[in-house]
Amino acid sequence: QVQLVESGGGLVQAGGSLRLSCAASGSFLRINAMGWYRQAPGKQRELVATITTDGGTTNYVDSVKGRFTISRDNAKTVYLQMNGLKPEDTAVYYCNANVKQYTWSSWMDYWGKGTLVTVSS
Repeated sequence: QVQLVESGGGLVQAGGSLRLSCAASGSFLRINAMGWYRQAPGKQRELVATITTDGGTTNYVDSVKGRFTISRDNAKTVYLQMNGLKPEDTAVYYCNANVKQYTWSSWMDYWGKGTLVTVSS
């Protein structure tokens, strides 16, 4: 069993900043890539940013490049630093992790419950 718990969402004014965190818990052998997805009102879920296990490779959707930064620390927690927030960033943000749970198992994707980010005009 693998659980992902997000935190850090909230209500901010346009131009403000938030820092999202996602902590993995449960029994697993290794976490590969982790990422953040979001689903805005009336829109499909989209990938926001991903990062590899060693933190050496990151990827961002074009709309957040230069404003958002994804990172990981020694505790394998993933963060999303969001600066210059816009009303268009309003969405539920979901943490994703690609996990190898057992020695015999394949890599599997797990999801958090989401944290709401609301950016007011």
